[in-house]
Amino acid sequence: MNREKRAQIMAWVGREILPHEADVRAWLLRTLDPDDLEDVIQETYCQIAGLKGVSHIASGRAYFFTAARSIVLMRLRRARVVSIESVTEIENTGIAMDEPTPERVVAARRELERVQRLIAELPDRCRRIFELRKVDGLSQREVAQQLGVTEFVIGNEVAKGMKLILQSIADGDRKTARAMARMGYDERARNSTSDQ
Repeated sequence: MNREKRAQIMAWVGREILPHEADVRAWLLRTLDPDDLEDVIQETYCQIAGLKGVSHIASGRAYFFTAARSIVLMRLRRARVVSIESVTEIENTGIAMDEPTPERVVAARRELERVQRLIAELPDRCRRIFELRKVDGLSQREVAQQLGVTEFVIGNEVAKGMKLILQSIADGDRKTARAMARMGYDERARNSTSDQ
């Protein structure tokens, strides 16, 4: 997937998905153990991040709820005892586990450093709440108690932080794509003048 398409998807997530995280969390808490909530939310974001495009999605809110429900159902199925035949079938598929290449490791480290810089640039209160929730893994209730604010404030600040981070990534990717396009244009211009 090219950088411009990735930037579009990230901007869409910030605009169409993040504002509904608090609603999805509240909905999931009716049936899920609070300890499982974070895993489901993270898996849902991973699934959404893996999309090749979003033009087919009419409602981000509905998609977020449906994706979260799908993750919960998948986790329930996984929790059941797996039959020996199923294990054998899985082993016979011949799917090898991909070890990350050194290039992928370096790229992942760079991306992690980039996200860490973006988190550090968040407004103080938003950064502190975001770090407690997303980095330290505290529950919304634990963060609210620790900081002496409501859980609603925590949810809003985390959503704000995610939106700012995703927007910064999308903006950076757009700038990079424009710079690369200019470089390509400049290269073509140099080649055409050197041919004369």
